[in-house]
Amino acid sequence: MGSGSYLRALISMMTNQLITSKMKKHSILITFVLVCFFVNSFNLQAQEDIFQELEEIAIVDQKIMMPMRDGIRLATDIYRPKTNKKVPIIFSRTPYNFNSWVNGEQRTGTAKKALEAVKKGYAYVVQNERGRYFSEGEWDILGVPLTDGYDAFTWMKDQPWSNGKIGTLGCSSTAEWQMAAAALDHPSYAAMVPQGFGAGVGRVGNINEQGNWFRGGAEQMLFIAWLYGVEQDKFKPRIPAGATQEDLIRISRFYDLNPKNPPIDMAKALKHLPLQDILKNINGKHDIFDKMIVRKPNDPDWFKGGLYHDNMEIGVPGFWFASWYDVSITPNLALFNHVRNNSKDPKIRDNQYLVIAPTLHCSYTRATENTIVGERNVGDATLNYDEQIYAWFDLWLKGDQNDFKQKTPRVQYYTMGSNKWQASETWPPETAELTTFYLNSKGDANSSFGGGELNSSKAESDYPDSFTYDPMAPVPSYGGNVCCTGNAVQGGAFDQQQMETRNDILVYTTEVLKEGVEVSGFIESTLYVSSDAKDTDFTIKLIDVYPDGSAYNLDETIQRVRYRDGYDKEVFMEKDKVYQVDLTPMSTSNYFKKGHRIRIEISSSNFPRFGRNLNTGGNNYDEKEGVVAHNKVHHSLDYPSQIKLPMIMK
Repeated sequence: MGSGSYLRALISMMTNQLITSKMKKHSILITFVLVCFFVNSFNLQAQEDIFQELEEIAIVDQKIMMPMRDGIRLATDIYRPKTNKKVPIIFSRTPYNFNSWVNGEQRTGTAKKALEAVKKGYAYVVQNERGRYFSEGEWDILGVPLTDGYDAFTWMKDQPWSNGKIGTLGCSSTAEWQMAAAALDHPSYAAMVPQGFGAGVGRVGNINEQGNWFRGGAEQMLFIAWLYGVEQDKFKPRIPAGATQEDLIRISRFYDLNPKNPPIDMAKALKHLPLQDILKNINGKHDIFDKMIVRKPNDPDWFKGGLYHDNMEIGVPGFWFASWYDVSITPNLALFNHVRNNSKDPKIRDNQYLVIAPTLHCSYTRATENTIVGERNVGDATLNYDEQIYAWFDLWLKGDQNDFKQKTPRVQYYTMGSNKWQASETWPPETAELTTFYLNSKGDANSSFGGGELNSSKAESDYPDSFTYDPMAPVPSYGGNVCCTGNAVQGGAFDQQQMETRNDILVYTTEVLKEGVEVSGFIESTLYVSSDAKDTDFTIKLIDVYPDGSAYNLDETIQRVRYRDGYDKEVFMEKDKVYQVDLTPMSTSNYFKKGHRIRIEISSSNFPRFGRNLNTGGNNYDEKEGVVAHNKVHHSLDYPSQIKLPMIMK
């Protein structure tokens, strides 16, 4: 019997004894401790097995310092099959720690990925961005300069064991650099698999988020929390220049250059004003944040780093992965469509594929037979992700004439509510028809107890709905399409009923649906608004209301009114004048069952998901005091506030 089997049997025996015997309390405690001990021993044994198997089949070459054109060297680990044949490369470049040793103990995260790749005939190469951990240089978001990606491809394709074909794989910050690198037209860049890649998207058409820094011109607060966790202090220990590979490997076994900031209450920290001092107030490093917080959505500096913008030509086949409850689902889908519809090369246009899962950020593999996102059960969302990804790489990196393109739908998307995977040749599905619902009330849409309606007819007369927005008492974020905010916001679908008792939330709901309807695609919304403030925000949230009143959020968006005419200018409001505001599209695929209702919520804050507008018309980021805004949403023949839903009738 192997060690793993022996430990499993022992744990099972002791657990049965615990259940069946009439032990005294101290005996139960002793048995519990022993079970924990053996479970830990089993996990350690499993880790040892992974490293042993990897060493048996792979050549492991760690802490190679790959040179860039300016002399900076990037720390790189290489795992490649023990073969005389040249092999393709799966490349993962990341700002995160991939060191095999943490506090003197081996960690299997990278080893598992490397083992899987090597078994399938690939070299697995993982590298830190400049300035991160053992890599030299100074770090900035997305690891500028952009040429680091190009130089890494050149170095890898020139290795004697390389077949010259390179694919990229990774999620979040390990994906976000891929798009801009794909626009550099390196001849060895053969295929990419970007997952949860929104923070690498700068501008796509009318969507101008600059890497998730904005939504509709309002700050997304996630980057403040994220930077506190990842930006290492400028006085961190550094390896002296000239250290040998042997030195670096030895050092990495007991010190992984991964100092961490003290844990903090991020929900409390994000309330601090002025906004520009939040990181300083919690003793976080704020050099990068200080540069970014003062930029406006169209600042030229957004176009100098590693972000992808729609004037850049992507020339790489892409297998894209997105999530319904990710922070950047709409720009992710917009970028897929942009590449598919606008690439100059028809071969590139034809080789873009997309998967949309009903999960949080980078949580594809957490989809189970009983997937719960927030509080909502969305059913069996499992998918053979790894099988599809390696079939994709086999096609482009090995040249296998496999059946990926015949078997794989162009778009695989999961529809919540009906809880099933579906397929389409386009996004949105060709059968989706934009259907307009108009906002109606008698000026009484405040809270779910009011009279706000969504229906197919415009209101003949204007009875505007009024509410007070006090930036010192904003509507709190509850669930949603979020990432990286620590304890400040928990992502996913949550019952909004309690939230909807607030008078500063306008609620508009359809009649009970007599037949079920699928909503799959981009959700467009136009509001006609007025205010007594120079500037304010308007938020919108899409809700699935169950027969018992449960109200689960699907997506949300926001628009800072000063940017209603574009992000290259600021146009402030005149008191009580009515303005048309088109909000950034939302996205979902949800089946509203018979007996359910469709609802939207409108307010002026969703905090700390988005930064508060202090309503002054000032910079916002350097202000401590806000003013109360008295806001109105108008709906009539002249002011047809509306939402357009991409509906598929079943």
